[in-house]
Amino acid sequence: MADISYLTHIELDDTGLPAPTPEVDQERKIAIYDLLEDNIFGLPDKGDAPSPAGPYKLTLSIKDKRLVFDVLTEQGEKAAEFHLSLSPFRETIKDYFQICEAYFDAVKSMPAAQIEAIDMGRRGIHDEGGRLVQERLEGKIETDKTTARRLFTLICVLHFRG
Repeated sequence: MADISYLTHIELDDTGLPAPTPEVDQERKIAIYDLLEDNIFGLPDKGDAPSPAGPYKLTLSIKDKRLVFDVLTEQGEKAAEFHLSLSPFRETIKDYFQICEAYFDAVKSMPAAQIEAIDMGRRGIHDEGGRLVQERLEGKIETDKTTARRLFTLICVLHFRG
């Protein structure tokens, strides 16, 4: 893997997708900001061929019902492109949106202890989504748990249907 293994730019190509709610848009902004502040993102070497050196720029999109990771070098040269099935993510994304909705409703009227319990569940599902991202990217992209969790947030934002 290249020595400089991180992202400096992240873009979501949400062409053709419904506009996000304010809450979803806020989640997106926070995830991108946090990712750019601190991330591990590297391309493993393929056999004898070294991967293009980072840092990298990433565009995430959904095309033909597949999640697309389009990775460019800092200079804009194609470094890699991966197409992943969304099927393995669907149930976790659905659970994540349901618990996020419960959380946003809870903060309006429930006591702190109940909000905290819902938030713990939300974090647990978010962790599961991060593990799933790492599994699906194995051998394609090397990343850490925190980066994978934030990528899961962006995948959820792209998957949002209104």
